[in-house]
Amino acid sequence: MTASLDRRYAELLEHFSERHPLLVDLVTAMALMGCATLGIALAMPGTEPPDHDKLVVGLMGVSCLALLKHRTHPRTVLTVTAVCTWIAVAVGYLITPLLMAPLLAALYWLAALTDRRTTRGYGIAMMVALTPAAVFSDSMQHVSLLLRTIGPFFWLLLPLAAGRGTQARRAYLKSVQARAEHAERTREEEARLRVTEERMRIARDLHDVVAHHLALANAQAGTAAHLTRADPEQAHRILTDLTATTSSALRELKSTVGVLRRPDDPEAPLAPTPGLDRLPELMAACESAGLTVTVTTEGVPGHLDPGVDLTAYRIVQEALTNVSKHAAVDAARIRLAYEEAHLTITVTDDGGDAGPAATPEPGRGFGLIGMRERAQSVGGCLSAGQRPEGGFEVTTDLPLRPRPRAPEPDTETTRDQRK
Repeated sequence: MTASLDRRYAELLEHFSERHPLLVDLVTAMALMGCATLGIALAMPGTEPPDHDKLVVGLMGVSCLALLKHRTHPRTVLTVTAVCTWIAVAVGYLITPLLMAPLLAALYWLAALTDRRTTRGYGIAMMVALTPAAVFSDSMQHVSLLLRTIGPFFWLLLPLAAGRGTQARRAYLKSVQARAEHAERTREEEARLRVTEERMRIARDLHDVVAHHLALANAQAGTAAHLTRADPEQAHRILTDLTATTSSALRELKSTVGVLRRPDDPEAPLAPTPGLDRLPELMAACESAGLTVTVTTEGVPGHLDPGVDLTAYRIVQEALTNVSKHAAVDAARIRLAYEEAHLTITVTDDGGDAGPAATPEPGRGFGLIGMRERAQSVGGCLSAGQRPEGGFEVTTDLPLRPRPRAPEPDTETTRDQRK
């Protein structure tokens, strides 16, 4: 409790000193002047102090006035106080900590405000100048030679050590504050990065959902319009499938943007995350738009991580959307090859070049980019390009469990996004 109060008072005093430095310096100089004046009156038992009080008081006054500039000129202040103190000792006054108070204060501030080399140089100079003066002073003749030598040496050494300690403490506090500020900046940058990544994820999901379902809805509506007179029953079935397609789009949109709701939003629970188990629904929607999809599975299907499962579904969805919109064919093939640690998905069609879609306009063509980013986000890779025998192929290799993001292949034959 006492240590806590002492620390609190020390912090308050330090803050007050920072706000009112001149006032603190004036009070300190007056206190040191009082100490020096008291030191002038001291003498060894049985001896009389020299009769130079006015001179020495004036010298101590000059020393204390010089101390007011210790913040900006610590070296000059130390030199002035050292000369004044040396004269006082030389005329016969007893060298004591009280008489040396201005000099000790100047040494402390020099050590606290300057570098180690300067402190060492000036400190040694002060000891070399004052120790002989104390040894040969008339006021110290009744003291042993050892005490006359060791006493001033340690008195001068103490403020130097205290000043260096103060400087080390300030450097430590500054480094702690710098680390705290760096940690705060790092947390803010990490938070911004997470927000950016989440926005990119939501943007990819919205792109996949909207592009896929709108492409299917457009194909279904066009087919229904074409069959309205020739086959009204088939047109009616397609229009029914169109309703299911739009309903599915609304559900997925609600699930995708549901993360943006407030935690206390009293809405219904979010829909489960789609995965490869919903491939039959995706195939049925494509078939209603006139695209027949076949799925071939090789190996033993393994359990996929939810993130990998979603990534696989979205890549297949985007690939089929491209086929439906640009390939001008009525069939597509999906191959799922399960191995011990990864899953290879291949989506192919027999259509020709996409024509204008092969060179997307600026600001468009993000489908393949989105698929590649999805694959890399779980540690997989994706390639897409024309098949030698004709048509287009999208191949992705995904781990069954997410792993660190893998670099893109150095060489890859890709075709610009069809969208």
